[in-house]
Amino acid sequence: MIEIDCQDDRLLLIYTPERFSSDWVDNKLSKNGSVTFRRTFTFSTDALVEEDESGLWTEDERVFLLAIGDGDFFNVNKDILGLKYDLLLSKDMAISIKTFVAYRDISVFRRIDELVDESIVIGGNAEGAIPVADFEELLRNFPTSTELTHYARARITRVLKDYMGTMSDAQVKLDNYLDQKKTIRNRSKIDFIKDYEPKKFEYVRDEISAMLREVDARPDAFKEKDWQRQLVEFLLLIFPRYVAVLENVHIKDFYSTLGKGTDRYIDLLLVDANGSVDVIEVKRPRPHQLLSRKPGSRGNYTPSSELSEAVMQVEKYLFHLTKWGLVGERSIQEKCKAELPSDFVIKITNPKAMLILGRDNNFNNKQKLDFEIIKRKYANIIDIMTYDDLLRRLDNIIAMIHYNFSKLGIKGGQA
Repeated sequence: MIEIDCQDDRLLLIYTPERFSSDWVDNKLSKNGSVTFRRTFTFSTDALVEEDESGLWTEDERVFLLAIGDGDFFNVNKDILGLKYDLLLSKDMAISIKTFVAYRDISVFRRIDELVDESIVIGGNAEGAIPVADFEELLRNFPTSTELTHYARARITRVLKDYMGTMSDAQVKLDNYLDQKKTIRNRSKIDFIKDYEPKKFEYVRDEISAMLREVDARPDAFKEKDWQRQLVEFLLLIFPRYVAVLENVHIKDFYSTLGKGTDRYIDLLLVDANGSVDVIEVKRPRPHQLLSRKPGSRGNYTPSSELSEAVMQVEKYLFHLTKWGLVGERSIQEKCKAELPSDFVIKITNPKAMLILGRDNNFNNKQKLDFEIIKRKYANIIDIMTYDDLLRRLDNIIAMIHYNFSKLGIKGGQA
């Protein structure tokens, strides 16, 4: 067992054997000149602290110098953790073994160090420092070893991007609300729901707005898959009729190869509470994604090639889903059973589609009218939605929630 202890302006790592003696530690130091604990801490012989004269350490304990005080921080030598730079930890934070080691002996700071090329500073007011509260939130949500295997760089990079800079307004709002909620006592569950409902939509709206600002500033900020992955987290909040989002769903195309069957894959499939499925296609917003840049000879804007291609793509998905029928239902059910309750039954019953892409915030009145006509042309099977349209819908939902609460005499926080 190892633990971290603060003594005399220094951090000490104390190893206490649970079943065996400390001889293996002494042998490692004697033979190799160093010893490693939990696949995270590597100490040389020089870091070994002699027995405490006060008698606080037992004969079997081995104590190593982990960090020394440096002003308002503890400075951890980079070689101990295998980092590119020394690590600085605020003296105001609670430091334990969990600060350094995550699930299955994953080195927290080594994972971070792989993705940044600067010194990691926790706490304090220096530019680029991670606030202590935010770092603790990162630890609570740190990916498991299985997740790291599949998503490591994509997920942690996204997390660190938030924590290495300033948190988004949406995250601050949500954190502040949850902090306040924890202090409230003797409130009914229905009161909590009434407070939570508008906050949920405000959070989603503000997060999507922040992502759009990021894309406006740097168009290559997200790859298509990364953008989809971020939006997936919000889909069930935005569209509450759906209870599950299935990703990369395999379907069969029996028409392109004259009945032999070709494998196709739908990026995202929505499942409602009755088990019926709908298609949703999420595209990363790009300029000139919706309409022709100039009106035609008769003064009409026409669908851009990208919009036409996206519409055809989802129409093909719907066509193949419908033709697949009962066999398709069973196939999707079997392949996605790990993501659904055991008694949940998938149904392909006249599926429809949603298409989220592009921006309309710079449209003139003529473009708005022509785009609305284009949308209505497909309205029977496809709901074409821009990101600005999505934000407007969220604003309307929030406004109606507050309005309905006010009619009932319920006070709710404003957006």
